[in-house]
Amino acid sequence: MIAPSGEQIEIVHGAQRAVVVEVGGGLREYTLDGRNVLDGYGADEMSSSGRGQVLIPWPNRIQDGLYSFDGEEHQLPLDDVEEQDAIHGLVRWGSWIAGDRDENRVVMEHRLHPQPGYPFSLALSVEYLLSEEGLLVRTTAINRGPRPCPYGSGNHPYLMVSGSRVDSLMLRVPGDTLLRSDERGIPVDRFPAEGTDYDFRRPRVIGSTVLDHAFTDLARGEDGRARVELRHPDRGGGVTLWADEAYPYVMVFTGDPLPDVSRRSLAVEPMTCPPNAFRSGEGLIRLEPGQSFTSSWGIDPREHPPR
Repeated sequence: MIAPSGEQIEIVHGAQRAVVVEVGGGLREYTLDGRNVLDGYGADEMSSSGRGQVLIPWPNRIQDGLYSFDGEEHQLPLDDVEEQDAIHGLVRWGSWIAGDRDENRVVMEHRLHPQPGYPFSLALSVEYLLSEEGLLVRTTAINRGPRPCPYGSGNHPYLMVSGSRVDSLMLRVPGDTLLRSDERGIPVDRFPAEGTDYDFRRPRVIGSTVLDHAFTDLARGEDGRARVELRHPDRGGGVTLWADEAYPYVMVFTGDPLPDVSRRSLAVEPMTCPPNAFRSGEGLIRLEPGQSFTSSWGIDPREHPPR
């Protein structure tokens, strides 16, 4: 019998274990010492609420699924029926193949062929690597078509700490600026985090705050990485998601409208561009024929002292 998410590729390193899947090339499970670092899903289930999925060639939403590129209009299928948007790209339900693989590493590969709404060709690879530093995810896209194409990418992990609901957890998001979205999730303007309920530049308890926001102007360490930190204030345990400079945006989502994840885990989504980038042009990557783009993010499941 074939699992709903296809082939299951397990990688291990010491006490770390991750399961990458054929369907969508996503991350179904990641554990440390048998403890869930991610809110994943079972081998007998489909991914729901975007859990662990790869978001290419755009993350988040495109308003009405309609955009213009190089003077040509394109209409994408509206797979977010309620809000009448195209959401989270075109590869979430496609078959990926495991290329290079080792005990602690696998590279998933996919060819995105031209189709209505996105008449461009991409060769895609996502590398998953476990090491002493945790999990590394490296995504590369190459334009294999004869003309330039628009591109963006993101990922959709849900972080967990000590099996606790997010209300009791401390969160740090190093974003100086947030995007304000309308009722359809489309950005309409931006505002500073300072002085708002969404200022998590210093760690504080999430409490009743409802988050479904894109953060940008991210503070970074000397290594160029922006770090989102989630930890329990009393029982210990914590996890850090980092993103390199190819990801200027991070979406943080408490999952309130989704019963399967609502406030039991926190989606922290590194994104190369914000929602609706195919229409707004903000952060949109233009890939010339033969050009490639690589971005990296990762998860450190080790506990670190609070900043």
